Amino acid sequence: MTEQMQNEVSIPAQAQPVDAPPVPEAEKPGKPGKPGRSRKPLLWGIARWTAAVLVCGGVGAGTAMGITAMDRTDVPGLATESDGRWQYPKLALPALPDGAPRPYSDGNDGEIHHADLRKLLLPAPAGATVDPKLNGGWVGVDSYLALLAEKDRGTAKEFLTDSALRHVAARGWTTPDGTTTRVHLLRFSSVAFSEALKDEVTREVFSGSRLPLGVEEAEIDMDTKDVDVPDLSVYSYKEKEPYGPEQTRWAYIQAGDTFAVVTQTRKGGVLTVPFQQTVALQAQLLG
Repeated sequence: MTEQMQNEVSIPAQAQPVDAPPVPEAEKPGKPGKPGRSRKPLLWGIARWTAAVLVCGGVGAGTAMGITAMDRTDVPGLATESDGRWQYPKLALPALPDGAPRPYSDGNDGEIHHADLRKLLLPAPAGATVDPKLNGGWVGVDSYLALLAEKDRGTAKEFLTDSALRHVAARGWTTPDGTTTRVHLLRFSSVAFSEALKDEVTREVFSGSRLPLGVEEAEIDMDTKDVDVPDLSVYSYKEKEPYGPEQTRWAYIQAGDTFAVVTQTRKGGVLTVPFQQTVALQAQLLG
């Protein structure tokens, strides 16, 4: 996820040559000069003006050379400030088995993800510390249940057991600003079960059920409602104020047979830009 700003630096024009001083009347051709008078002062004046012009031109050229040789961030006023986005590695869709279609292509009416689910997990951004327990591999269903309040875990586990859940893959990390991110991908045996889970969690979210651990009340996250990936359903929420020392934001992504949960927690409040960026990139990998 960039815009370039073009800046023009005006270089001062070289100083214009200055007219030489007028020649004294006594020194014009045909008129003798006064005895003992020399032409040296005139020549010295011309030399001084010539040197001044050369110096001014040299300074102007030096300024131009200095600015063009600087890096963009070295020139005051030309540095491009970060908009808060994290630096993720270059993303690419994983290879598919021979003959296997993409989840939303013709011939894949079941919207099945044939790629390795672990390869569809968003990688950690630059500078983040990866959770060794959530390092992009397979995890048990309890890893997903740990995101929920304890009172909801039993019901959620029963629902998942009855839904023929096939796999769960997860990755987690913490960035230097203190934001903790957890991404869980749940793949079911058919799109019907993935949609059923989506219906379940989005229905219960405002009744105080199926909320992330520590969250008592939720509201729709209007700041990230514009995340739009074709064929996918994205629902974003945030912990309603007033909240405690930390705030939680989370999103559900229903993508064919796969259901994704992106959760971020940060002391003082989860920042909008990296949350929206993370949700959008994870959705694109599933699209």
